[in-house]
Amino acid sequence: MRTMAVIGTGLIGTSVALAVTRRGVTVFLADRDPAAARTAAALGAGTADPPAGPVDLAVIAVPPSLVGAVLAEAQERGLAAAYTDVASVKAGPERAALSRAPDPHRYIGGHPLAGRERSGPLAARADLFRGRNWVLTPSRLTSDDAFDRALELVALCEAVPVVMRSQDHDAAVAVTSHVPHLMASLLAARLREGPADLAGLAGQGLRDATRIAGGDSRLWGDILQSNAPAIAGVLKDLHTDLSRLVPALDALAEPGGSGRDRGMRTLVDLLDRGISGLAEIPDTRLGAAGGGSRVRVAVADRPGELARLLAAAAEVGVAADDACVESAGPADGADGPDGAAASGFAVRFGVPAHTADRLMAVLDAGGWDVVRERDGDRDPGPDPDLDGVLLADTVRSGRRPQ
Repeated sequence: MRTMAVIGTGLIGTSVALAVTRRGVTVFLADRDPAAARTAAALGAGTADPPAGPVDLAVIAVPPSLVGAVLAEAQERGLAAAYTDVASVKAGPERAALSRAPDPHRYIGGHPLAGRERSGPLAARADLFRGRNWVLTPSRLTSDDAFDRALELVALCEAVPVVMRSQDHDAAVAVTSHVPHLMASLLAARLREGPADLAGLAGQGLRDATRIAGGDSRLWGDILQSNAPAIAGVLKDLHTDLSRLVPALDALAEPGGSGRDRGMRTLVDLLDRGISGLAEIPDTRLGAAGGGSRVRVAVADRPGELARLLAAAAEVGVAADDACVESAGPADGADGPDGAAASGFAVRFGVPAHTADRLMAVLDAGGWDVVRERDGDRDPGPDPDLDGVLLADTVRSGRRPQ
């Protein structure tokens, strides 16, 4: 790919432009706010001048409700050989493309699963998509050429392509993205109603739970209305859970009440369901797709050893958040008195491939027993449910959802 147009120079559009510009692609930037396009150009994301002729690919980086109109206008003026978008809702833009675009064969929906709580071109990063899933939603009319150009875009951004039906995508992101944003906003709004000294008691847990509430309200309003049916379904399920939780807490608030035991069982059941659900989220730090590596270190069960290991890892910029204590038992290579194996545990770091080399060198020099794991070194467990999803190796073979 030699040329690309990016329509919409906010966080995602500018990040796409920065990523592909670094790979030698000439990018032409456009935005309904000329100042935004000029800002992106000043960041090195491309040029704000129009292209002299059709580009290889046009990336439409506008809110979901505008994708159809922008796509139709771009196709009418022959902007590109193929078109994709980066909106976080897919069924609506696909319907608009099929009904309004002059040539829907040249369009494929897309959604990079990456973002920040900040918006605008100044928040953009060239590495925003590195190692992150990028969903592609080809319609029944999408041509092989459009599909292949979208795959090339994903590769240029160092992301991992995943193919889904647009409806399956929207149902999934309602749970994984859209409702969490609403919950963060609702919780953050409660902070205005609390006592005057509430802010002084805000810890990291509250910051983690509300961080995404800072997103652009107009953009998020468009996203949420575009996926309203799926979001409403998830909220109804949450309403059912809250309808169980509130009476349980009311019962627990009554000293000596007859319903306390039942209330506690309900409360613990809901908490246990949350723990079980959390386990379904893959830890992208540990063995992530897209260039991640796992480094395993045997640590003897002696006071201060884990702290010493984490301090050594910090020398190359690897934080404790990148580590996971995965097993207990004899520490490989760590001998106790009389040559007996010392008890200990294994610590695994999930880091980018280039960081893994430096981490291993530092730990090896420090006398640690360290190995770099291959994908087959651990029991992968049962196959995940991939109904409606084709992961990277399948995508590159050109297969699509049936």
